[in-house]
Amino acid sequence: MAIDPQFEESREVVEEHNGHDVWGPVEEPDELGIHGTHVAVDFDICLGDGACLEDCPVDVFEWVDTPGHPESEIKADPANESQCIDCMLCVDICPVDAIDVDPGRTGRK
Repeated sequence: MAIDPQFEESREVVEEHNGHDVWGPVEEPDELGIHGTHVAVDFDICLGDGACLEDCPVDVFEWVDTPGHPESEIKADPANESQCIDCMLCVDICPVDAIDVDPGRTGRK
């Protein structure tokens, strides 16, 4: 199942991580929520294959450890989402559709 592009309507911000919002629910280690707003990554379905890190021309993503998560123990964190240029390469390359980029949504500054 892909990331919900309307997550802002169905979820609430429950914490901050590396300068971006985390949309719940979060119950570690199994549920990690959606990280980011403008560039949103559903940590619950991210496989951590690294395609988005390799293809992003402006280095939006950084690896973050997620020990014990059933999908993968490393995730692509949108730690630099404010650098996003809306090229959509990450959205296109993600094998499980865990990423959504919406130019109309803005994350923390």
